[in-house]
Amino acid sequence: MNATVPPAGSEPDALFLLAPGCAHCPIVLAALGELLKEGRLGRLEAVNIAAHPEVAQMVGTRSVPWVQIGPYELSGVHSKRELAHWAELAAQGAGLGPYFSELLETGNLKQVLRRIRQQPEALHDLLTLLEDEDTPLAARVGVGAVLEELQPEGLLKAVIPDLKALTRSPHAHTRADACHYLGLTGDRQLIPVIEPLLKDPDAQVREIAADTLAELRSRRS
Repeated sequence: MNATVPPAGSEPDALFLLAPGCAHCPIVLAALGELLKEGRLGRLEAVNIAAHPEVAQMVGTRSVPWVQIGPYELSGVHSKRELAHWAELAAQGAGLGPYFSELLETGNLKQVLRRIRQQPEALHDLLTLLEDEDTPLAARVGVGAVLEELQPEGLLKAVIPDLKALTRSPHAHTRADACHYLGLTGDRQLIPVIEPLLKDPDAQVREIAADTLAELRSRRS
């Protein structure tokens, strides 16, 4: 069996929010209905937020059309092809990495931050973007912006093991990024982890390692 084909019964459920007078809602609803009939969704629940505003409040949105397919929340108009793409990723258990990449590419930094604050374990999915050489530059830059925004909240400590592993990446830019982000944790115990990067074959990695070590050593124990 092709490994990309999700197993039977893994079809994601979808929640769709609409409102009277929304010109685009019927288009998205029709596309979702087709995916349901084709067996690409397990269940489709449509909610009129004029009658049930508490549902919109619960999911944290004020705009329609809005749809959640598996773990992916999508606002605005989306074609059947786009919706099918997210349904397939959800069925495959692809995680939040592709979703975060899409959001960061399109400038939706706040949405990524909101999701991670609600679900801190999603930081692990965010860091997978640094490992993937196909991650667009805009998304890579966005990862840095997210981590710097979260720095004061102490959430980065949970992904220290992930960042340690990334310092051993075969790709110099990934090692450099991981080193910098380890420095954001402010954890002096990471000094022995970073010191070997002073001898990294890449000059930029060595420079970032030196700056990171200087910053960590300046902090009180």
